[in-house]
Amino acid sequence: MTIYQFLLLFLLWVCLPHFCSPEIMFRRTPVPQKRILGARVPRSDGKILHRQKRGWMWNQFFLLEEYTGSDYQYVGKLHSDQDKGDGSLKYILSGDGAGTLFIIDEKTGDIHATRRIDREEKAFYTLRAQAINRRTLRPVEPESEFVIKIHDINDNEPTFPEEIYTASVPEMSVVGTSVVQVTATDADDPSYGNSARVIYSILQGQPYFSVEPETGIIRTALPNMNRENREQYQVVIQAKDMGGQMGGLSGTTTVNITLTDVNDNPPRFPQNTIHLRVLESSPVGTAIGSVKATDADTGKNAEVEYRIIDGDGTDMFDIITEKDTQEGIITVKKPLDYESRRLYTLKVEAENTHVDPRFYYLGPFKDTTIVKISIEDVDEPPVFSRSSYLFEVHEDIEVGTIIGTVMARDPDSTSSPIRFSLDRHTDLDRIFNIHSGNGSLYTSKPLDRELSQWHNLTVIAAEINNPKEMTRVAVFVRILDVNDNAPQFAVFYDTFVCENARPGQLIQTISAVDKDDPLGGQKFFFSLAAVNPNFTVQDNEDNTARILTRKNGFNRHEISTYLLPVVISDNDYPIQSSTGTLTIRVCACDSQGNMQSCSAEALLLPAGLSTGALIAILLCIIILLVIVVLFAALKRQRKKEPLILSKEDIRDNIVSYNDEGGGEEDTQAFDIGTLRNPAAIEEKKLRRDIIPETLFIPRRTPTAPDNADVRDFINERLKEHDLDPTAPPYDSLATYAYEGNDSIAESLSSLESGTTDGDQNYDYLREWGPRFNKLAEMYGGGESDKDA
Repeated sequence: MTIYQFLLLFLLWVCLPHFCSPEIMFRRTPVPQKRILGARVPRSDGKILHRQKRGWMWNQFFLLEEYTGSDYQYVGKLHSDQDKGDGSLKYILSGDGAGTLFIIDEKTGDIHATRRIDREEKAFYTLRAQAINRRTLRPVEPESEFVIKIHDINDNEPTFPEEIYTASVPEMSVVGTSVVQVTATDADDPSYGNSARVIYSILQGQPYFSVEPETGIIRTALPNMNRENREQYQVVIQAKDMGGQMGGLSGTTTVNITLTDVNDNPPRFPQNTIHLRVLESSPVGTAIGSVKATDADTGKNAEVEYRIIDGDGTDMFDIITEKDTQEGIITVKKPLDYESRRLYTLKVEAENTHVDPRFYYLGPFKDTTIVKISIEDVDEPPVFSRSSYLFEVHEDIEVGTIIGTVMARDPDSTSSPIRFSLDRHTDLDRIFNIHSGNGSLYTSKPLDRELSQWHNLTVIAAEINNPKEMTRVAVFVRILDVNDNAPQFAVFYDTFVCENARPGQLIQTISAVDKDDPLGGQKFFFSLAAVNPNFTVQDNEDNTARILTRKNGFNRHEISTYLLPVVISDNDYPIQSSTGTLTIRVCACDSQGNMQSCSAEALLLPAGLSTGALIAILLCIIILLVIVVLFAALKRQRKKEPLILSKEDIRDNIVSYNDEGGGEEDTQAFDIGTLRNPAAIEEKKLRRDIIPETLFIPRRTPTAPDNADVRDFINERLKEHDLDPTAPPYDSLATYAYEGNDSIAESLSSLESGTTDGDQNYDYLREWGPRFNKLAEMYGGGESDKDA
């Protein structure tokens, strides 16, 4: 035991009897009685109350917390100087905890605590004491207030607000770098003793970290701690009261410390040489492979930028840094050719983009590697000598003339032969053709620049050994102009000359056009095909000419129209010319030269035809047209009338009677004898049971005599139908239900014919015409049927 602890216990032992056995003495104080000026209070008896001098005195009571004895803890004693010890006074206690926590002996004034008291719950209690006469219950002393103060003992250990702390510190930090501060609190009284004085110490985490005893600040204890070696640390901190001395209470907490990354590691390629392969047909921009340098750091400290710094393929390849994977993607920069070069070498560098100046001494923060790229051969399509071809040819060349040649070769080492062809979608008229072996392009039809000045063709070159490998090239054929078109009038001219024209008068200005397009521009010359006594042509030398009169006056009654041939020629080689004829009408004009009439017959018409007469003629024409239209409509409607207009028509048609009849006894119903005997038609009988519906009288036809045979009857009816204009224009089957007299066949029923013993000859049905061919086929040819 140290001297300090011994002195502390000694002081406590000296003080405890005074604190635990206080005695408050109430003594009379010889203080003269004083009147309180102006402090009179009226009472019921009319007396004035004066201030009484206090008859007792006390000090504060002190009580240790956490009493563990079995008896009540003694607090102190109240005593009045008027107490004679005869038990005539009674002590009363009121206030905080009076009667429950604190009790008082009425006779002796001793105060006790009934249970253990915790200072951390309440540090002091305020109570009031009073002494009264037991018999009269009158106070012998005024009520006074006193305090019981609870003295602290070390009964609370230090506590941390968090059970687990999380902190971080950059790796490679210098010794003493602050990491985090932890603070513990002690519920004991900091103003009394060392119960609340906390000292910090480290229980776990050495030798990497340390803690300041007074402040609780955790600091690094080792230099150059590397995150790549160890990233997580767990430190246990203890907080102990009583200044850390023996017997003090303690609490602990855990601090998880993470070393954060700094850029202290350069990138490194895992291999000194990297081999890649790529097809020569790979298009520009194709990714052929990747390289990656590893960096032990994380986050932005591990970000790497790739570049090609040297090599013979710097113009053929490029490298792109992929941010997500931190890889360098090597791509094709220019088209490759296996036949030209088969191997390229690149020197690739990887460098950190975020370098910490504090760690330059650990650098350099970059690395290099060699990348060798091998080009692999593929069967390539033919290659033309040009990207496009332009041929110019005159339009007057003969068919079969070669206008140009396209050349292509197989870039592969095998040098396969090439076959040329034309894409016919670009030459639908088949004007051109190409030699499949040498690529010579020639004409197969005449050319005409005026129809098409340009021809855009596509030539296909394909390997003979592998036709799938083909290449297309554009061939532009420009047709050059030759002077093969004669000039012509620019427009159609409607020319007239006045009867009163004078010689040299201008009647028309003409111009010409030419489909050709000479380099020096168009130049036309105008002249007459022959000397004309009436008109002449004057060339203006600006591709126009004037038509002038040569005589005085014209007579339209003698000659109403003149034809003037004009020769138009150009100045190109060879010279082309044409003759255009102007039609010049002779017209009557006024004095200003304005045309009035050009028709010679107009003067011969009578001039007395008035407007009313013209209107009458017009109305007559309209009436005639209306009559014609009505007649045509009536005739058309007549043709559309039905053939059967009454129920007595003996031809076979479907007739609706809308009744069932009266049975066999109904003799007024439809007479079936009409169908059997055509003579019955002569006498028209109307039915009595219904209203007649017949609107037209049926056409009466002469009947055959009773002794006529069926053939004559049918021929007569056929002729009648053929000549009937109202008969339908299609074949129809009409049954007449008339057999005639003395029929040789007796019956035409096919059912009865099959039961007869003898065969009948129906060949005569073929003579009746095409309408009976089907019937002749059914009944004729019996021998063939039997043979079959």
